[in-house]
Amino acid sequence: MAGTLHSNDLVDPAFFSRLDDIELRAQAVVEGFLHGLHRSPFVGFSVEFNSHREYVPGDDLRHVNWKLYARQQRLYVKEYDAETNMNVYIMLDISQSMECANTGQSKFQYGAALAAAIAHLALKQHDAVGITLFSDRVVSHLRPSAKPHQLQEILHVITSTPERSQSDVGRAFHQAAELAPHRGMIVLISDLFDDVSTIMEGIEHLQFKNHEVVLFHVLDRWERDLPLDGNVRFTDMETGEEITAQADGIREQYLQHVNDWLSELAQGCLNRGVQRVELTTDEPLDKALLDYFVKRAKAQ
Repeated sequence: MAGTLHSNDLVDPAFFSRLDDIELRAQAVVEGFLHGLHRSPFVGFSVEFNSHREYVPGDDLRHVNWKLYARQQRLYVKEYDAETNMNVYIMLDISQSMECANTGQSKFQYGAALAAAIAHLALKQHDAVGITLFSDRVVSHLRPSAKPHQLQEILHVITSTPERSQSDVGRAFHQAAELAPHRGMIVLISDLFDDVSTIMEGIEHLQFKNHEVVLFHVLDRWERDLPLDGNVRFTDMETGEEITAQADGIREQYLQHVNDWLSELAQGCLNRGVQRVELTTDEPLDKALLDYFVKRAKAQ
């Protein structure tokens, strides 16, 4: 259970200080620069009145036009031209398979620390950040905000996670798409243990909402490379099913299946313009993130 994970486990001030100067940028939109640096072509809640749109659950009630409601009996929200932030929607996989921890920390712990670091980065540049936890469905959701204590609220959501269940990544992505009504960046953190075609359908739904999608694919090194010898007992983290096999005898075939799966994922992401970053839990998270953001900044 996530009750064994505490907020302090996700907060490394030294790590965060090394990330402070790295801009979290969105490739397809310009909201991702430092606050006030560029004018957004989209609309938010700040400078000049632009138009009305229908109310969506979660919208700030302060921006409802109550006079218009009195006339038409329908809720409309005022929109404004904005020099404003993007919305960053972090989606963290909490399914049972994320509990795999052969290298000292679980994929969930690694992914949670990654989510905290990305939230910290985005909030430092005044972007609005939220988090969605999922397994076979959306389990918890905190809508994006740039308020001062948003990081603490995100950490609370992560550390108060309920019991895990089996994966249904595609279904969860479809649900999450309906919880992300405003254009922004979707940051997916998962081991992606599901059918590739189902995953891609879920990603397409997120892209249909005009979000940029960045995928952090988190694996355990033993899952990735099977660096073992002798008889090994394999346990399905989600079903509990166990089998014992001679590692040397199955390694070649095992790695072929893994590489085929990774190739299919990589090609699916490439075809859809999704950045996929493969990470293993034995990699220093700060180096992996810094390398990624530096390469991303140079590419823009």
